Amino acid sequence: MRVARPLIVALCLLAGKPGAALSQATTSSPPPGGPKKSEGPFLVKPYLQWGDSTAREGTRSLAVLWHTGDDAKPWSVEFQPGADQPWRPAEAPTPRRIAVPGIPPHRLYRAILKNLVPGARFSYRLSQAGQPVFQSDGRAPKAAAAAYRFVAFGDCGAGTPEQASIAYRAYREQPDFVLITGDIVYERGRISEYRDKFWPVYNADEASPAQGAPLLRSTVFLAAPGNHDIATRDLERYPDGLAYFLYWDQPLNGPPGRVGGAKVPALKGPEANRRAFLDAAGPAYPRMANFSFDYGNAHWMVLDSNPYVDWHDPDLRAWIERDLASARHATWRFVTFHHPGFNSAKEHFEQQQMRMMAEVFENGGVDVVFSGHVHNYQRTVPLRFVPENDAAGKPVRVANRVGGRWTLDTAFDGRTHTHPSGVIYLVTGAGGNHLYNPEQQDDHASWQSFTHKFISKIHSLTVADVDGPRLTIRQVAADGQELDNFTIEKR
Repeated sequence: MRVARPLIVALCLLAGKPGAALSQATTSSPPPGGPKKSEGPFLVKPYLQWGDSTAREGTRSLAVLWHTGDDAKPWSVEFQPGADQPWRPAEAPTPRRIAVPGIPPHRLYRAILKNLVPGARFSYRLSQAGQPVFQSDGRAPKAAAAAYRFVAFGDCGAGTPEQASIAYRAYREQPDFVLITGDIVYERGRISEYRDKFWPVYNADEASPAQGAPLLRSTVFLAAPGNHDIATRDLERYPDGLAYFLYWDQPLNGPPGRVGGAKVPALKGPEANRRAFLDAAGPAYPRMANFSFDYGNAHWMVLDSNPYVDWHDPDLRAWIERDLASARHATWRFVTFHHPGFNSAKEHFEQQQMRMMAEVFENGGVDVVFSGHVHNYQRTVPLRFVPENDAAGKPVRVANRVGGRWTLDTAFDGRTHTHPSGVIYLVTGAGGNHLYNPEQQDDHASWQSFTHKFISKIHSLTVADVDGPRLTIRQVAADGQELDNFTIEKR
């Protein structure tokens, strides 16, 4: 059973000289109105990230990032691993200067909180030039034996009222982490768009359906890149584009990619623009487009599903096969990418390229695949798919369509029959942008035979509770209305 988090009241404390404020946020049951507003020396206030170090060190570390102007004032970070433990200094924060055309130069700082107690609540605080300016709390990643909750949604950063209301619902659900299934921010994944449509909503000082919530500062976010995030590589038209590679700190354990190769299109634009971006992105580009991580008793794989990727590439397929095979310890195996292979909506129906990997997922023991791209919610019955192959035994891809035949487990109902035979594919792309094909929700004849649920008239997010060998997934609207519910159990 999930235990409710204790209520932590947000504080706003004066710290030292006049005008400097120390803010504290909460990820517990939110108080009315959420945390109080605070000011500080930030372009973007601190936010938690999984970090490449967590992939190496397990569940005992997290990264905290923040953005400032282009100054070199000294920063320090302290953290308290548990309520009864003393405050300790983190390693000295490391800055990275971002200076791309059209955006004033600024700095992204990163500090690692090490030796956290798995599953325990912790606090952290930042000081600039010895002056405390920010404080928040969070929860360390949970160990394999612990129950946990995550929420998932995609196609979100559109600057709409629905985006804010879904963010607030995510906050109310008290997840241990948030997963974005791509199209993080519209329209081109630019720095300017993150500043307008992402940080103000998911790192808002006040929690409300109209504004969003202080999620990022206290809850780890992970994300798969979508077409609006990284498909456009034109740094002449959008010199502040590809901000996914600048502002996220996720594992760098995916397959190396050669620019212009099977999975990394060439950058376009003047040499100065390309060099400015590469200097700012560092090792994240292009490696962070594909990666994997473990949380609790689950193994996760995150893939770049944009149409430029060649899924015949033997190195890419081999990495996926090896990565899934290495997860034999995991009770659950989840995959997330942006473009769904199995989709009944008329919008984007032809973009079926990820069907080419269905057999690899089945052979690798994948339980659920989470996607976005289509702005609604869909759930398939458990299915197995055999693609049409050419004479060389490779799946045939005509444009982005992939033909083949599927076998459906129609006995699975997620209530009395909870042991699926096949992979369940979820589309959870109703996170904020306008909805696709509302006319199809009640037109069952327009659904493909593999589709069990199709919700396209209301924005929603996916709430998943993992408790040992039992997984319960609910689809929930912004007002808390339950739209779908099913359970999977391991034998």
